[in-house]
Amino acid sequence: MDEHSKTLIHTTSPTRLPGWLAIPVRVLALTFVGTLLSFAVTLLIAILGTAAVSLLRGIPPDLRIAYRYIALPMALITALALCCLASASEIRHFRQAKTLKAIARLS
Repeated sequence: MDEHSKTLIHTTSPTRLPGWLAIPVRVLALTFVGTLLSFAVTLLIAILGTAAVSLLRGIPPDLRIAYRYIALPMALITALALCCLASASEIRHFRQAKTLKAIARLS
């Protein structure tokens, strides 16, 4: 090998367009993980709040309130928002990759 070929950096790597079938998988995975995380955090805060309120009132804590009326609705709202945002982001990424591949093919 000569000296010139050692210093060249090959910038042309084979780029593959991401498959459109992978978009729903990534959206569902992100939505699922985000929903579980939001449910866990909201449930922890709701349990602490329910326990504090029941301690102040002098009654036994009813943790069903934390599950049914606080954590579950918040997780469902978060799931809907994450699904919409992840879908928009993945579609935008797919279109951008498609356009960049077409530009690279032309040059």
